Parts: sequence; structure tokens; C-alpha cells
Amino acid sequence: MTVVIETGLWQLDPARTTVAIAHRTMWGLVTVKGAFGKVTGEGEIKPDGTAHGVVSVDATSLDTRNAKRDEHLRGSDFFDTENHPTLAFTVHDAAVPQNDTAEIAGQLTVRGASSPQTVTAHVTASSDDAISLAMEFTVDREQFGMGWNQLGMIRGRTTVTATLTFARAVV
Repeated sequence: MTVVIETGLWQLDPARTTVAIAHRTMWGLVTVKGAFGKVTGEGEIKPDGTAHGVVSVDATSLDTRNAKRDEHLRGSDFFDTENHPTLAFTVHDAAVPQNDTAEIAGQLTVRGASSPQTVTAHVTASSDDAISLAMEFTVDREQFGMGWNQLGMIRGRTTVTATLTFARAVV
């Protein structure tokens, strides 16, 4: 695919964006999946081909299709949304890809704790007016203070899957 990405300001299109998580629980027997309903973001592509920006996720919008579980995940054992309602990925360095893949280096912030995170993004569509990226990466939830693990039920890393579509910002 030939990737066409114009310089300038870009705004995340929430209607064409998904951010989801999956984690093995119940001693690896069950995968809990959920999606965040509210995602915002913006970025800038500079003339030198580098990019920076931020994608913010409303942690209170997590939906796993189980109200009781969602309430627990929003509580202090996990996301602690009362004190930390937003998850954020701040892009510090990304190069506009010459093919369909870009390495994005940034900072992931969850529950007020930040950690460097590098993500490989695949350009799934691009035009003068929009660009779509798909990515999947894993996160160690314990490094963000989410170590709750009753009876050792929750092991391993959480998988984050995102499809982000940005539209050219109207200035």
C-alpha cells in the first residue's frame, strides 16, 4: 500500500475509533474482553515527517458487558476512575511510514503512573483527509498499580487492541 499522509493537525474521529482490552482470568480459563466507549485524541505531523500527539481514553466508559464486573474494574482495585478518570498515550516520537508500518514511541499513563511504551502501528487506510491505524500491544497492569489478584486468578499481561482513525483538523 502506498501511504499518503499530509503534514498538519489531525483530530481523532471517535465514531471510527475503537480501543479494547482482553485479559485471561480465572486461572487462564476465561478471557475477559471490554471496550472503551469514549476516546479522544489529536496529533500533528511535521514537515520533517515526525509526528506527536495524544490519545485519551475515558476509563469510566469501559464496557465488558457485565455491569458488576465493570463497577469493580472502575474501582480502586483496578482503574480507580474516581481519582484517575483518564488513560492516556502521549506520542513523543513517531515517523510517518514509508510503507504501512510505523513505530510509535510514547508514554502510557494509567492511574497516574506513566511508563514508556513502544507500539507498532499498521496503516490500514490513508488519504489526504483521513488516516486509520491498527495496533495491538500488551501491558503489565501491575506496573500501573493494578495488582489485585484474588486467589491468583489473574495472570499475565493485558492485551490492548486499537483502531484509530484521524481526520484532518479544520483550522
